[in-house]
Amino acid sequence: MQPTRFDDVDALNGLASDEFGDFGPPFEVTQQVIDDFAELTGDRQWIHVDVERATRESPFGGPIAHGFLTLVLLPRVAGEGAQRVTGHANAVNYGAESLRFLSPVPAGATIHARNRIVRAEHKSGGTLLTVEWDIRVVDAEKPAVLYRMQTLYR
Repeated sequence: MQPTRFDDVDALNGLASDEFGDFGPPFEVTQQVIDDFAELTGDRQWIHVDVERATRESPFGGPIAHGFLTLVLLPRVAGEGAQRVTGHANAVNYGAESLRFLSPVPAGATIHARNRIVRAEHKSGGTLLTVEWDIRVVDAEKPAVLYRMQTLYR
């Protein structure tokens, strides 16, 4: 992939696409990972951490990962992606244009992610790049998470 300068908004917009790139490396979301996240955040809802009850009562047939756990695993499962931005002094998380949790990630499932550039725009002192991430269970037809992440490059 050819690197693109952060301040070359036209070139970055030239990389924008409706098509996602390749998936990054897989990661297994074990029950232990889910339990550790629950302990860290204090979110111990039974649908995530009570295996017996989730197997018995959950519409998903067992425990599932927290939506935000799936999201924070993005750096672990992200591939090289659709862009390599260069020439900036820093890159700051600007926020989420949108975030949707569309399907569950069952305990023991393996996830991976891919992305696409949505757009680049000039902002005061930098360039705001919007990238959409598709995080999904390997071989699933539907994403678990769709996340439009915004990064401000300066």
